[in-house]
Amino acid sequence: MVLQSLNLCTILLFLAIASQVSQSLHFELHSGRTKCISEDIKSNSMTVGKYTVVNPNEAHPSPPSHKISIRVTSSYGNTYHHAEDVESGQFAFTTVEAGDYMACFTAVDHKPEVTLSIDFDWRTGVQSKSWSSVAKKSQVEVMEFDVKRLIETVNSIHEEMFYLREREEEMQNLNRATNSKMAWLGFLSLFVCLGVAGMQFVHLKTFFEKKKVI
Repeated sequence: MVLQSLNLCTILLFLAIASQVSQSLHFELHSGRTKCISEDIKSNSMTVGKYTVVNPNEAHPSPPSHKISIRVTSSYGNTYHHAEDVESGQFAFTTVEAGDYMACFTAVDHKPEVTLSIDFDWRTGVQSKSWSSVAKKSQVEVMEFDVKRLIETVNSIHEEMFYLREREEEMQNLNRATNSKMAWLGFLSLFVCLGVAGMQFVHLKTFFEKKKVI
């Protein structure tokens, strides 16, 4: 029992540390191509994102070829953010539906083809709250906000565990339903095979009787 408690504390500590890590991405996108990034988010969670096309020559404005279109949608097809021909932008919303949310980036079509470098920062839940912006210079206040941030992290982990448990129950129910349908299908197949075998037996018996073989 003590060992299980220690393992649980270790997992919670690991998740607490991992939840404070920035989920920044850097990827390349060719002209006219589309790349999508998905994130599994539970309902009633705050999520924020910030994206920027890296300027290949910072001394000059970005060329027209370095523009993108972005659309953020839920697994149900609802659009939460959409922008066309932009170099940078950001989005923030509270999720209504649980599931996979997808951010799709499309580079403008350009000849000759160029490669765009994109920086994308997507934060969800406790990560979306900028605690550093509200912390003061006083050491006591900094410690107070650190404690609040840890409390928010623990609450987020607690909610995430319940969310994962609900998803696990959904998958188990789906597996049970699938196994039940497969069992009924097996019985139906067996019944059909027995029926066909019986019909073949009757047919062969009648055939041999007519031929006076039996």
